[in-house]
Amino acid sequence: MLILGIESSCDETAAAVLRDGNILLSNVINSQVAVHSPYGGVVPELASRKHLENIYPVVEAALKQAGVSLDDLDGLAVTQGPGLVGSLLIGLSFAKAISAVKSIPYVGVDHIVGHLLSPFLEKKQPEFPYIALVASGGHSSIFLVQDHTTIQPLGRTRDDAAGEAFDKVGKILGLEYPGGPVISRLAEQGNPAAIPFPRAWLGADSLDFSFSGLKTSVANYVHQHQQKNEPFNIPDVCASFQEAVVEVLCEKTLKAAQMHGISTVALAGGVAANSRLRAALRNLGAQRNIRIFMPSLELCTDNAAMIALAGYYHFAGKATTSFDTDAYSRSPFLHPDSVLAKSPPPSPAVRAQP
Repeated sequence: MLILGIESSCDETAAAVLRDGNILLSNVINSQVAVHSPYGGVVPELASRKHLENIYPVVEAALKQAGVSLDDLDGLAVTQGPGLVGSLLIGLSFAKAISAVKSIPYVGVDHIVGHLLSPFLEKKQPEFPYIALVASGGHSSIFLVQDHTTIQPLGRTRDDAAGEAFDKVGKILGLEYPGGPVISRLAEQGNPAAIPFPRAWLGADSLDFSFSGLKTSVANYVHQHQQKNEPFNIPDVCASFQEAVVEVLCEKTLKAAQMHGISTVALAGGVAANSRLRAALRNLGAQRNIRIFMPSLELCTDNAAMIALAGYYHFAGKATTSFDTDAYSRSPFLHPDSVLAKSPPPSPAVRAQP
């Protein structure tokens, strides 16, 4: 089965062609970092306009690299949500148009599900069931993944996501956007124990996250030093902040594995590219006899390969999406008492745990 995946949930326009769920023929990503850098964050209106400009050439490039045409496709998979609605509608409308003109079935895919399945694009793949941490600019959530389409949320962020906290701290420190990669690089030169920034554990059994207080603590530390004209070491701030985020992400994810008696953990999302997080999770996993799986760096950030893969398993379950389906800004299954149903479209379905 040959599937074209399309991703436009935030500020990357991406397209990929996947054959039979395991052969990636192309994976094209057009980033908008240069567009949004002067503003220190993503400007939704600008993102939508750039998607409109980029969607056709990106899809065309993906098809060309794969050596196929639209007539060769068996299905289309497109990000339906969550994300910026204006951005999502560009990709979703483009997929609908192709589907209508070429009579190719299409399926709307949840962006988070794409991240959760991204480790299956690698040769080394997890076995079901497994615990997954999705850490990105918009999400910090823990899931119990029972199969390719049945996913139970266990914990989520109550305020800032991990990637969002990285970018905001980068802005506080006057670093270039996006702040995450810059902080990671500077942290290598700093002392992670230099500043005792707080960790929000939220209770002994909580699997939820909160990084707003940590971000505020960094802001207060910087402002106090600035007001007193006292110098401070930026690499130390970066390293100490990063260590606080990584410690909480790792400990809560491994706690979820322990609570559910599962010895397999997967890491996904943009923050999964953070070298300290990857190393820490591997080391702790080895100490606790837990197998750790994570996608390669190019598959951590938003991409269409993971969307095509998620679409493949939706098609395998005989799912398709109707033309009246709309985009959504918030994932409908990010609730501890919900499980993503096996048949997603025409609207994101949720069924309660028995």
